[in-house]
Amino acid sequence: MIRFLVIVTAVVASDQLTKLWILKSFSLYESLEIIPGFFSLTYLTNKGAAFGFLAGQTGAWRHYLFLILGTVALVVIVIAWLRLRHAHILYSLSLPLIGGGALGNLIDRVRLGSVVDFLDVFIGTHHWPAFNVADSAISVGVVVFLLANILEEVRQGRSGKRAGSETPSVVGVSRAQERQKKK
Repeated sequence: MIRFLVIVTAVVASDQLTKLWILKSFSLYESLEIIPGFFSLTYLTNKGAAFGFLAGQTGAWRHYLFLILGTVALVVIVIAWLRLRHAHILYSLSLPLIGGGALGNLIDRVRLGSVVDFLDVFIGTHHWPAFNVADSAISVGVVVFLLANILEEVRQGRSGKRAGSETPSVVGVSRAQERQKKK
């Protein structure tokens, strides 16, 4: 549990400190080009979810929806970590990265009503949606989680368990149960 808390704390601290620096150093929409034609620091806010999903919607329901979804996601991440942390070492890294990122953005929503984004990657006039340290932690965490799933499947395959066996998979659902759901 200490490793989980250390990683979550490191992600949240770095996320919140960088956002605090942006808030104190930039005006909204102000930009500082770091790598010409490729990368800028640009202070933006996002009232929506990933890539601005629902950002154009008005009303308090959107704000409360994201607060509820963020809180539920954190609970699910902690439960998943408790179940998977011993299955593969990468789960004990990936899930706190995702959780720390989710918590960092949730803090913004509670404090500011929107998420502060400032990392602006682009080529010419084509911009990737702006993001922040929390988003980066979530993305890296998801990649590491998927890698852990792949490595666990390979490990199970090498230990003589054939596809379709009744052995529980990484997420605790047997392949037979998965097939039954599809029918």
